[in-house]
Amino acid sequence: MADQFDLVVIGGGPGGYTAAIRAAQLGLKVACVEKRANKALGGTCLNVGCIPSKALLDSSEMYEQALHKFAKHGVQVSGVALDLGTMLKRKDKVVSDLTGGIAGLFKKYGVTPHYGAGKLLKGNSVEVTAADGTKTVLQAKNVLLATGSEPTELPFLKFDGSRIVSSTEALNFDPVPKHLIVVGAGYIGLELGSVWKRLGAKVTVVEFLPNILPICDREVATEVHKLLVKQGLEFHLETRVTGAKVAGDSVTLLAQSKDGKDVSFTGDRVLVAVGRRPFTGGLGLDDAGVKYDPKSGRIDTDAHFRTNVPGVYAIGDLIAGPMLAHKASEEGVVFAEALAGMKPHVNYDAIPSVIYIWPEVASVGLTEEQLKEKGTEYRVGKFRFLATGRAKAMDEQDGFVKVLADAKTDRVLGVHILGPRASDLIAECVTIMEYKGSAEDIARCTHAHPTLSEAVGEAARMAWAGKPINS
Repeated sequence: MADQFDLVVIGGGPGGYTAAIRAAQLGLKVACVEKRANKALGGTCLNVGCIPSKALLDSSEMYEQALHKFAKHGVQVSGVALDLGTMLKRKDKVVSDLTGGIAGLFKKYGVTPHYGAGKLLKGNSVEVTAADGTKTVLQAKNVLLATGSEPTELPFLKFDGSRIVSSTEALNFDPVPKHLIVVGAGYIGLELGSVWKRLGAKVTVVEFLPNILPICDREVATEVHKLLVKQGLEFHLETRVTGAKVAGDSVTLLAQSKDGKDVSFTGDRVLVAVGRRPFTGGLGLDDAGVKYDPKSGRIDTDAHFRTNVPGVYAIGDLIAGPMLAHKASEEGVVFAEALAGMKPHVNYDAIPSVIYIWPEVASVGLTEEQLKEKGTEYRVGKFRFLATGRAKAMDEQDGFVKVLADAKTDRVLGVHILGPRASDLIAECVTIMEYKGSAEDIARCTHAHPTLSEAVGEAARMAWAGKPINS
């Protein structure tokens, strides 16, 4: 007889494991199916995405500071050398500690893990095929699909795992590439490009669009472009990639410039970072009758994450919305609480986005371009980190905070930060927007001195009152 559960979650990533834990906390009997061969929970984010990339970004940032910034602070160092092996081992240790922590939480709250490939069967049962081929059937009142996404592969630029790679392989280059060619100027390409540039690679970024970071506020993206060029990254925009040729240890990327001329770039690695798509392979959607868009791969759901099949739900990268780990986690919590009879919600207008280059980029809400498109009257408050005491003391003066507020009501419509620790600074703005606050609300909050957060307060004051205090 099949095991009986209130909820079976397919996928142990940020959305899946969070939903499983929260549902178990609320008294439901829960199983979570994870197919990763090493039985590591956490999905792409913890294993080959957010966490390992941030570990490398932090390590490479320290290396960069030792080479170029310590002396300015009066810290004299000599013989600075890169130990890439140790850096990669540290990254792996960070990952294993965190994935092991999730396994501990499953044990603490009584979530039953099943390791293998999960397939949805009719009647809301789930077939789990273990690595040795053994099959187990789990019967559930409810099934949550939370299998995340995978790197998008271009048909004319297939991954080979060695010379032409996805973001997964780009976390483990050894040695450091002599010349890394990045296809795509989105956040993944720029983050990993920044890592390997700091560690000594020449980095060339090839982008089809006329601008980098197309999802960002345009003013922010323009300044990011300038700063990354200053850091040594090379950009070729409005350039269409057509293919690649691998010869021994080198790879030549073939492309066309905006005027139609053939161009090529030769290096030893090509990172293809043109986006991600929902991972639905082997889920059995067709057999189970679950509706999805065959072009995008996204599963159709309503506002409560319900698919067209009763008792089957989907969250995270499988459904509409930004492909962000924290978006999936929030959906997992809300789904579990709703299943237990609570009345939670996700405010999609207040989901922050962060790009972990340096300086960092963080945003929440609408961009200026989106406000103009909507015909919304708005005010802009902008304050540069150059004018804050803490940024000057840190010698991190690049960037600015931009607050966009409704011209009539002063309600905050968007905040965009380019600067040191923007990833942390954005939280205050998310809170204000979650509770439909105003630019004046931010400005009247006391920001400790000297801190980077003062720039947020000053930008808000500019949007509300027209003039900051310190500029």
